[in-house]
Formats: sequence, structure tokens, C-alpha cells
Amino acid sequence: MALAQLSALAETLHAFAICEKPGGYLNAASFIAELRRRNVLRTGALYIGGLWALAQGIAQLGPVFNAPDWITRWVVIGGAIGFPFWLLFAWFFELTPEGLRLEHDLAPGEVAVRPKGRKLDLAIIGVLAVAVVLLLTHLFVARNNATNAAIAEKSIAVLPLANESGNKDEQYFSDGLSEDLITALSHFDGVTVIGRSSAFQFRDSKEDSKAIGAKLGVANLLEGSVRRFGDMVRVTAELINAASGRMLWTERFDRPYKDLFALQDDITNAVASALKAKLLADDGNAAAQTDRPPSGNLDAYNAYLQGNFFVALGTEADFRKAIDQYSIATRLDPKYALAWALSSLAWSNEAAGFLEGAAAEQAYAQAHAAAETALKLAPDLARAHVAQGRLLLNRDFDWAGAEAEARRALQLAPADGPTRIMLANLRATLGQPTEAVDLIRQALATDPLRAGWYWGLSGNLTALNRLDEADRAIRRAIELQPKAVSYNLQLATIEIQRGNADAALAAAQREPPGVWQDEAVALARQIGTDRAAADAALKVLTDKYATLVAYQIAEVYALRDDADRTFEWLDRAWDSRDTGIRNLLIDPFFKRYRDTARFAAFCNKVGLPAPAKSTASHTPGASPPSNRSGA
Repeated sequence: MALAQLSALAETLHAFAICEKPGGYLNAASFIAELRRRNVLRTGALYIGGLWALAQGIAQLGPVFNAPDWITRWVVIGGAIGFPFWLLFAWFFELTPEGLRLEHDLAPGEVAVRPKGRKLDLAIIGVLAVAVVLLLTHLFVARNNATNAAIAEKSIAVLPLANESGNKDEQYFSDGLSEDLITALSHFDGVTVIGRSSAFQFRDSKEDSKAIGAKLGVANLLEGSVRRFGDMVRVTAELINAASGRMLWTERFDRPYKDLFALQDDITNAVASALKAKLLADDGNAAAQTDRPPSGNLDAYNAYLQGNFFVALGTEADFRKAIDQYSIATRLDPKYALAWALSSLAWSNEAAGFLEGAAAEQAYAQAHAAAETALKLAPDLARAHVAQGRLLLNRDFDWAGAEAEARRALQLAPADGPTRIMLANLRATLGQPTEAVDLIRQALATDPLRAGWYWGLSGNLTALNRLDEADRAIRRAIELQPKAVSYNLQLATIEIQRGNADAALAAAQREPPGVWQDEAVALARQIGTDRAAADAALKVLTDKYATLVAYQIAEVYALRDDADRTFEWLDRAWDSRDTGIRNLLIDPFFKRYRDTARFAAFCNKVGLPAPAKSTASHTPGASPPSNRSGA
């Protein structure tokens, strides 16, 4: 019997080799037809699908049972080795109602008993469906794990402590303690701390910890409340795991107001301990960056906190209130270098954003005196170098000097986002928008919901003609701060570069009423078909704002390709020290003139490097308006 089976097997191998065609020679077409008739191709597909599904299943379930990583690898290798044997098995054997039988043993009339190909097709589809589901599940889990891994374990956002004093005027105090915690925690090694602007957007938020943590990109949240009653201060603080909402640490601190600084230190150290973080090695700079007055005068510190509170509100009246509070702080402690530095910045911001002529000169003089005092008192205070750099930038147009101050400030306070933004602005001013984009993205990593920084990012991306990225950035800024001025102007700028007149005008008309809406409309009209409307919009701009936005009027003339008027208004902008000049080298409106001797001469006049020769064709566009807030 065994001899008969071996004989049948030999005959089958012979048939496999020559496909039993007339003449006994191998015929590819008949061979493939025979593979199909015997369902070898279908069973091969079924084998591969099953092996894939098995590997996916082991890869996902293995970690649950602590299985070694090599199991999946050897299953695949073993499956690959067994594949040709499976194909041979499918060729030689058939599944019949009586069980497995050699193909050679089937009589011609028994062919009908073969399983139909449709059944195998359904089996293949089922196995592949299981494999695809397992693969998609694996990809989803892997993506979630990658997202979680991207969030540093020692990352934290200090949400604004709730003011429970029963007096709205005490808001500055709870905000000040929150900011102090942000500053103090940034001095710990490996701890990523989100900036004030982004963290404070969740004041009184109803969102859960997971949503807030995801938006800020942090693993931990610090929240709590502050209450002042009589001569006592009560702070309740909670450290929460953002993803799970699990409380990691909580404590209530009751201290006399006179021990406020010790209270702040206790909270900081407790949070750092819970995060298992250690203070950075003291290189002499950490002490210089403290926000406390050297004398320990609590009244001076209280005035300083109020100054910060008013600066954050950002209006002209609030800047004046901030200056008054910083003046109180420096009068109570004349050696309070940080208060002097912030007073200088407040004066500079007021001069750049709200004043002209003699009034602006007087404000800059006050800013200069305050910055000089801060630097004399604390040469290693980062904020003092920022203040000096702001003066050199906005008043003196000393680009190189301002950049040197920004670099020194960043060296002293590497984690400070606003300082990084200042350096980014200077690199853009000097014609390096690619570097500016990198610096802004680094700053956004520490303050991811800062709308103004997305606006600046969009402007630099526009200069690089990366319009889709610029569009996403400015729309993010608008989403975060829908009523902010100049954001829709920047969106109109992008549409102008795209040559889309209708979209540009629509964006311009969404700009809040005022000078920037009038400028946006004037720009958008220039690429439309209504020349009378274009002329009228330009006339509105020149009649109403000639002394305020000379640089922006030059942009409109550049878009009209009127070289004489363009350079006439650029000269006016320089004479009035319009801060828009610092956008000159990244301004797409002036691309058509970049290779001209006239443009090079103007750059030399204002102290900017001559631009590299442009090889790209001109694309209409505009830079963002000058940053008149000085931020």
C-alpha cells in the first residue's frame, strides 16, 4: 500500500513539473491555470493573511503577558519557512467530504466535490479584515503612546490661583503668586514650565484636567487658591496628573503676611519634591533673576505685583498705572533692579504704542534712565538687558546693539520665551526669517497658546513664501484671540500674495475698525479691478494717518509699483522713526525693489544690511504692520 502511494506521489510530481501538456513541456499559462484549479493561489493568500493577523495579535498581546520581543520575530520567520510547504500541500491534496485526499487519487467525476473558490475567498476576506483591524488598533495605540511620550514627565502648567479674598482688587496678588511659582519652578533641572500667557487662559475654566493638559502639552497641573485675611495669607495648592486627573499632592499653607517669601519657597519646594526635581546648579544667574526686592520690603513687592498686573492688561491707561506702581516699588527700595527694568519696558511700550513726537521722546528718556539704573544695580539681570535692547531697537534703531542685548538676556535666562521672541524679531529685521521662525517655534513650545507669537510666526513664514504654513499660523492666532488688531490684516496679506482679491478684501473687512482696517482695505483694493476704490482707499490712509503709518503707506505704493512714491514714504517713515522700518528686509511688498541700487542705498541709510540678490520672481504681498506695542 505504501508503495502504491509513493508511486502516485511520484506521478503527481511529474505532472507538477510538466503540467501534462501535449509534448510534455512546461507551459506557463497551463501551470497558472492548474494553480487556480487546485486553489493553490487562494490558499497561499489565506496563509499570508493568517500569518499577518497572528503576528499582529502576538505583538499587541505579548506585552500584556510579559512575552519576550523575539516571539513575534520567530513566528514570522517560521511562517516564511513553512510557506512553500503549505503551497506544496495545497497542490498535492484536496479537501473532500471524505477528508484529505491526494489530487492523483481523485477520479475525473469527483472534481465537483472540491470546495468552491468562493468559500476560500470569504475566508481570505475574513482573515484580512481581522489583520487590518489589529493593525489599525496597533497604529492608534502607538500614536497615543507617542503623544504621551512627547509630553515630558516633568512638565507643568501653573494655572492662575483663584482669588478667594472676597475683593476683586486683590486679583493682582493671587496672579502675582502664580507668576512667582512659574518663575521659581523654571529654575529646577529638567522641569518644563508653561508661560503665564498660555496658563492664564484657563482661569475659571470648566474643562477637565486632561483637556487642559493636552492643550498646554504638560503632564502636570498646579492649581489652587489664595486668600488674604488680616495679617494672614492662606494658599491651598494641588498638584494634579493631567491625563488621569489624579491628585499627586495637596497642602494648605497658613502664614503671616510678613512671611510671604518663605511661604512661596515652601510651595515651590513642595511641588519640586513631588516632581522629583532638583534645583539647577547655581551659576550666579538664578539669584539675579528673582522677582523679590533685595531689601525684602513687602510693600515694594506688592507695588511690583500690581505693576505686572496692569502691564498684562495692555491699554495705554494701564501702562500708565503700571509705571506708577513700579515707581512706588523703586521709591520704597531704590535697589530693586527688576522693578527698574520693568518700568523701563513699560515706558518703552507706551512710547512705541501710543505716543508721538516730543511725548514719545520724553517717555524714551524715562525708559533710558530706568534701564541704566537696572543694569548698574544688576548687570546679570536678564530683564535689564531686555529693557536696554528694547530701547536700542525702538528708539535708536541700533539693530546690532539690540541683538547683542537680546543674546545676553537669553544667555542669562535660557527658558524665557519673550526674550527668545525678541531675538527672533531682530533676526527677522536683519533679513534672517528662517532663523526667526525657528526661534518663535522654540518659544511657542513654552507658551503654546500665545496668539501674538503665532501672528509673528505667520509674518516670517509669509516672508519665506511658505503661504500655507503662514495661513495656518495666523488662523491659529485668530482662533486664540478673535478680536485682536492686525491679525486679519495678516490674513489679507497672505491672500494678496496668492492673488486672491476677493478673499483679501473679505479678510481686511473683518479687521477691527481703525487704522489697521483702513490699511488692510487699502492693500486689498490694490489687486482688485476697481481702480477708483483702490485710489479712494489709499487717500483715506494718507489723509488720516500720514504721520502714524508712513511705512504702511509706502507698502501700498510698492504694491501699486510706484517706485518714486514708495521711496518718498519710506524716507518719511525713517524721518519719523516709524518702527515698521524693522520689517523692511522681510517685507514681500518690497521684493520688486530688493535688487535695485535705490533699495540698497536706503538699507545703508537706516543701518540694515543690503539684501542678497533675489533669484525669485516677485510675488505681491505685505509684511505684518509694525509692532507698535513693542511686544
